[in-house]
Amino acid sequence: MKKQNFKQKNEEEIKAYIARHQLEAQRTETGLYYLINKEGKGAQPNINSYIKIAYIGYFINGDTFDQNDKLEINLTEVITGWIEGLQYFKEGGEGVLFVPSHLAYGNKDNGPIPAGSVLIFDIQLIAVT
Repeated sequence: MKKQNFKQKNEEEIKAYIARHQLEAQRTETGLYYLINKEGKGAQPNINSYIKIAYIGYFINGDTFDQNDKLEINLTEVITGWIEGLQYFKEGGEGVLFVPSHLAYGNKDNGPIPAGSVLIFDIQLIAVT
């Protein structure tokens, strides 16, 4: 069975969501979109940083699939979209990551997340060490 490439479909879904909600997100070369709602004043994480964040993860349709008020984790232990996207935040910052499936779980189902899903995360970067 050939793997489906969701890149174009995800790109269209993200653009439509951003337009529908009248947001002004930035797009990176990888296809990740991010929006900084509150500029932090602290350190910016890098690939080796240990972070503490609060987040809500949801789909394009608004259904929540995960949330955590105080996740503490090394940046190397998260999905590619977070590794890239969280480096745009500063400690104390808040914003949104729009993660296409190729930067998350790709062509595989992962628990409540179907293959090919765009994942949206409301993020608050609490601490960077």
